[in-house]
Amino acid sequence: MGCASSAPDRSAGQIGGVNIDNGGANDPKNLKVKLVLLGDSGVGKSCIVLRFVRGQFDPTSKVTIGASFLSQTIALQDSTTVKFEIWDTAGQERYAALAPLYYRGAAVSIIVYDITSPESFHKAQYWVKELQKHGSPDIVMALVGNKADLNEKREVPAQDGIDYAEKNGMYFIETSAKTADNINQLFEVHSHISTLPLNFLSLAAS
Repeated sequence: MGCASSAPDRSAGQIGGVNIDNGGANDPKNLKVKLVLLGDSGVGKSCIVLRFVRGQFDPTSKVTIGASFLSQTIALQDSTTVKFEIWDTAGQERYAALAPLYYRGAAVSIIVYDITSPESFHKAQYWVKELQKHGSPDIVMALVGNKADLNEKREVPAQDGIDYAEKNGMYFIETSAKTADNINQLFEVHSHISTLPLNFLSLAAS
């Protein structure tokens, strides 16, 4: 199930937009970053977004259809503001062909799997390979093991996620949209990375 509560807002975000945009105002203190979430259906992508943007968790909401759009702005300690334009893609196989419309031009991609589902971990690896082939060459990728609150039902060891992320130069974190564990940390890390576009991959791997 998903936590999406809105349909794609094409007036609010541009499909295939640039990686980082300051609105044409030449203001390095006000950045816009296109971010896309990918992963199998039911891993909690929409729940992660809604927890971050609205501080909400709704396990009864509907599965995302196509993609949904939300935005959130983070203020950094140096007074820089980073506005994330977040595209939450549907995980069902029938929507897979639409994914390039949303990850094209993204500066950051968050690939999510469910720590209780080995199948979702394998699907996450598929999306990593797709982005490596077809995504922006300087895209930052994060591998996220969601549903950390279900540790007693875990079937994907954390070390497997760590090893795969390190092998592919990715940032790794485990989260729980239900308890909000590590949700803000996930986005805060990428807000700092996004202010240093020339060092995307080296920072993501550090």
